[in-house]
Amino acid sequence: MLYRRFGRTELQMPVFSCGGMRYQFKWQDVSYEDVPTDNQANLETTIYRAVELGINHIETARGYGSSEMQLGKILPKFPREQLIVQTKVSPVADAQEFRQTFEQSLRYLQLDYVDLLGLHGINNAELLEYSIRPGGCLDVVRKLQAEGKVRFVGFSTHGSTDTIVQTIKTNQFDYVNLHWYYINQWNWPAIAAATRHDMGVFIISPSDKGGKLYNPPAKLVDLCQPLSPMVFNDLFCLSHSQVHTLSLGAAKPQDFDEHLKTLDLIDKASEILPPILAKLEAEAIATLGEDWVKTWETNLPTWESTPGQINIRFILWLLNLATAYDLVDYAKMRYNLLGNGSHWFPGNKADKLDELDLRQCLARSPHAAKIPQLLATAHQLLAGEEVKRLSTT
Repeated sequence: MLYRRFGRTELQMPVFSCGGMRYQFKWQDVSYEDVPTDNQANLETTIYRAVELGINHIETARGYGSSEMQLGKILPKFPREQLIVQTKVSPVADAQEFRQTFEQSLRYLQLDYVDLLGLHGINNAELLEYSIRPGGCLDVVRKLQAEGKVRFVGFSTHGSTDTIVQTIKTNQFDYVNLHWYYINQWNWPAIAAATRHDMGVFIISPSDKGGKLYNPPAKLVDLCQPLSPMVFNDLFCLSHSQVHTLSLGAAKPQDFDEHLKTLDLIDKASEILPPILAKLEAEAIATLGEDWVKTWETNLPTWESTPGQINIRFILWLLNLATAYDLVDYAKMRYNLLGNGSHWFPGNKADKLDELDLRQCLARSPHAAKIPQLLATAHQLLAGEEVKRLSTT
């Protein structure tokens, strides 16, 4: 395993982390007696395998149902100093409720302290305010730190880049969990801001949110040769020294195996990546057109300022991925979260185009004339049954 300094925490963080949202039994709290023996055995074997590989950062959240409780049956078996344990608790208006929720996490984990506590989902200005205002959630965290129950505090986010940068600039956080990978590089300014503040940078779910790369389309497999799409994406992320760790949401012990192939390639990334990057860009230009590839985002409106709150940028991005790289299943999964994911997936689908006039909000876009038809095409291709966030299913 390779390790990187996790910003101002000074922790030696493995470049792969063991994320805890795919191996648990339920997305709701259950009693331990209700957990099937084989499920618990698989979780414990997965943790043993992670630690054996040097992946000693175990990450979970209060919102991950039975994950914390099940981890509490295995984590205390390791020497405590051997592990870096992170859990996450969502910020709320009532700071004492936040504290009670964290105390429940600690009881479930059966630990005296966590190394990293993330404020889970600072996705908008309201949730940032809950976190940083006097008497808010961060004040509770400072007390928990003084009590020895929390070492370092960070935040996770699905928010806009502007929201993430604003949160980083408070200089109240030691690390950030955010989305950034080959197909979605929008948050690079946030990573740059985190680097300036010497924060740890943890990439959320690069294999799943980065394109469902555990089941990639044949076209993407071909374009990423000689690497698998998963290894390519890992190498792309880790070739940037500002990125410290990638979350691997292992559902079983074998899920680490493909990722491990990346470790021997990192020193040669500058030779290996450019030909693959060139193929991917050339294919996007061949299928979408060079002008569109280079200018499609220019002067697009925010979802808040769009009639019907259609998330135009997000929808066009998904259509690009489906068209250029055959990432249709991925695009369908993400598209059908729109309108159902609250602040985690803001904005709406393009299902009411006939009722809306987009001319004014698109007036500054060089592609204003064709975007409504592209939105209709995207809806026709991607619409399906509504999808809910896993933690609400």
